[in-house]
Amino acid sequence: MAQPLVEVRNLTKRFGDFVAVDNISFDIQEGEILGLLGPNGAGKTTTIHMLLGLITPTAGSIRIFGLDLAEHRETILKQVNFSSTYISMPYSLTVEENLRVIARLYGLSNITQQIDDVVKKLDMQEIRGKLTRKLSSGQMSRLTLAKAIMTRPKVLLLDEPTASLDPDITQKIKAFLKEYRRSENLSILYTSHNMREMEEMSDRIIFLQRGSIVAEGTAQQIVERFGQRDLEEVFLKLAREERRI
Repeated sequence: MAQPLVEVRNLTKRFGDFVAVDNISFDIQEGEILGLLGPNGAGKTTTIHMLLGLITPTAGSIRIFGLDLAEHRETILKQVNFSSTYISMPYSLTVEENLRVIARLYGLSNITQQIDDVVKKLDMQEIRGKLTRKLSSGQMSRLTLAKAIMTRPKVLLLDEPTASLDPDITQKIKAFLKEYRRSENLSILYTSHNMREMEEMSDRIIFLQRGSIVAEGTAQQIVERFGQRDLEEVFLKLAREERRI
């Protein structure tokens, strides 16, 4: 098997006495969508922030493209991007102006053409000239996703990318991501609280609980391991167990 694009080994993050991520290890293969699943507070966001180099691990290592993130952060992050429902962009700029700033930060060429392409792909023509502060939550989600894919990353981290979208746009975004993954051989780390979406989008899933990996495999393998009918029942079982602790 080829070397994984992302290799996480014994990753731990403590905040004082609180252990947010507890000695987790996983890989993401080239062209794979890995689902990161768990209840609120399980360590998903902390893990993503460590993968982006935003916070420093207490212990363990992260290698991306075969390079150590701690030593080669700038080189690595030129080929990694991130989209989340929970981030914002400068409100005083239009959608196009925000995309133009990102394109310049990443040193993209043919910027207008790049913006034309991503706006068309994500059906954003009607909001291209709109001020960002006037966007709906769903439109903002599309803007943050456009920002992420315009740079043509090799690894894409997606934190609930469809959480604020209506069902029609959600379906279009999922179809786009599947095709974009195939055409670009893109590796994706994908989080969502929509269990059907996780089953549909993920090749494999790792399930975090209290900072530790408690299950790993395909959605069906995880369902069978816990003796439940579907992934939603597994999620509810583990979340309720955690609340009793």
